[in-house]
Amino acid sequence: MPTAPAFAPESDALTERAPAKVNLTLRVLGRRADGYHELSSVVAFAGTGDRLSLTPGGELALALAGPGAPVLADDDNNLVLRAARELDRRVPGLVAGRFGLDKRLPIAAGIGGGSSDAAAALRLLARANHIAPDDPRLHEAALATGSDVPACLYGRSCLMAGRGEAITPLDLPRFGAVLVNPRVPIPTAEVFRALALAPGARLADASAVPAFASRAAMVAWLIGQPNDLEPPAHRLAPVLDEVAAALRATPGVLLARMSGSGATLFALYEDCRAAARAAKQVAGSHPAWWVKSTILG
Repeated sequence: MPTAPAFAPESDALTERAPAKVNLTLRVLGRRADGYHELSSVVAFAGTGDRLSLTPGGELALALAGPGAPVLADDDNNLVLRAARELDRRVPGLVAGRFGLDKRLPIAAGIGGGSSDAAAALRLLARANHIAPDDPRLHEAALATGSDVPACLYGRSCLMAGRGEAITPLDLPRFGAVLVNPRVPIPTAEVFRALALAPGARLADASAVPAFASRAAMVAWLIGQPNDLEPPAHRLAPVLDEVAAALRATPGVLLARMSGSGATLFALYEDCRAAARAAKQVAGSHPAWWVKSTILG
């Protein structure tokens, strides 16, 4: 794969992190009459992610850099640009400008890379236009851009419900974590299609998220709250079985599970040192995979 130039924002650019979003749980409660799936998901954010810059003024544009840039080069409808256009529809006289995206996260990976990029774009535009972070137009533009974007706009641990529009803040313990992607993209639409839920179908009711006194208490609760998209994703990409086995074989692993619609799996550990050791083990055995140790919280 050709390499892209290193990320180098202009001297007068504003910058924002776009952290990876990890679905610690993901329950599919049913499918609404409008076709959207009704979800309930505990979301946390990682210490790793993409980075976005904005040089305000002039025409809306996007420059790409980083390992993922070649994959996105032909995408004229990048979520960064879509988010900017959605906010422009809601804010008269919005000052846009030139975005620069350092794309580090894998594409179509279930860790909200594109959604987090879009949310970072909205935060940058808010800063450039003196829009308050709680301005409802930001949330409206986020939801219009994509179902995961409101949670990414919030950017902290939360319960995401509905199709993504309902955000409830959560106070979660921090974990060391390892993210692993076998470099097999899984389109989200294919995974939901594999569920084969008819509009109006109802499967379950949402569970309340308790307050956790410890990491152990949280892990015990997480075990009973799975990712309902994991079985269909594993059928579409059997290599996920191998990824799960590799993570569960690492010392000190507390939980290993798929995030979002895949194909990234995560594992939780007591601290970042245990996560780093686990990442080294997995990467050593599977050098072709994308493996990243991080902090989750």
